[in-house]
Amino acid sequence: MDIRDFVNIEDLEQLMQDWSDATGLATIGVDLNGEYFTREINFTDFCIKYTRGSQKGLSQCIKCDTECTGTYYCHAGLMDFSYDITVDGQKIGAIIGGQALTEEPDEDKFRNIAVELGVDPDEYIEALRKVPVRSEHSIKASAKLLSDIVNIMVNNNYKTMQSVNQIDCLDEDIEKAANLIKEINEKSQQLDKIESKQNILSLNASIEAARAGEFGRGFAVVAAEVGKLAVNSGEINKSIKRTLKELTATVKELENANSAI
Repeated sequence: MDIRDFVNIEDLEQLMQDWSDATGLATIGVDLNGEYFTREINFTDFCIKYTRGSQKGLSQCIKCDTECTGTYYCHAGLMDFSYDITVDGQKIGAIIGGQALTEEPDEDKFRNIAVELGVDPDEYIEALRKVPVRSEHSIKASAKLLSDIVNIMVNNNYKTMQSVNQIDCLDEDIEKAANLIKEINEKSQQLDKIESKQNILSLNASIEAARAGEFGRGFAVVAAEVGKLAVNSGEINKSIKRTLKELTATVKELENANSAI
C-alpha cells in the first residue's frame, strides 16, 4: 500500500508545515522503503548539512530513522521522534522529525562530536545555536499530536478512496444489470411473436382438422398441443415480464441511491 496513491501529499505537507510553524520542530514523511514522500520541513543545517552531510553522521542518522520509535535522543544529542502511519492495522510509513534540544547545549561536548564526524567545530556550533530548545514534555506532546492528526487524515483519505471505488463498482454493476434487462426484454418481445404465431398455427390447424372430418382427428390433436404450447409460452413470458418489471424498479432505486451519494 503506497500512501501516495490515496493521500494528497500537498495537503499533508501543509498540515505538517502548520504544525512545525506552531511548535518550531522539524518533520518529514518516510515510506516503508526509506524514501521521503514529503519535503523536509524546518530542518536546520545542523542536521541536514553537517550531521547528515558527513558520512559517519549519515549512517548514524539512518540507523536512528530505521530502529528508533516514539521520542528518543539521537546520536547527536538532539531529541527526535518517529511515529508509524498505519491503515487498517498495516504500517505504510512513518512521520519522523524533532531536531530539538531539551536544554541549553554543552558546546564543548558538541565540539567533540563535530571532530568525530569530521566537521568544522566552529561551523557545527554556529549551526547548533539555531536548533530550538524545548522541554522534553513539550516535544513528546507535540510529536504525539502530529502523529494522531496525520493518522486521522491518512485513514480518512483511505476510506474516501474505498468509497469512491465501491461507487465505481456499483456503477459498473448497475450498467451490466441494465444491459441484461434490455437483452431479456428483447428476447421477451421475440417470445411474444412466437406466441402469436403459435396461436395462429393452432387456430389454422383446428380449422383444417374440422374440414377434414374423420381424417383430421390426428391433425386436431396436434392443433390442440400447439395451442397448449402457446398458452404455456404465454404464461412463462408473463412471468418473465413481471420479473423484468421488478428488476427494472430495483436498478432504478440503485441508480437514484448512487446519485444521492
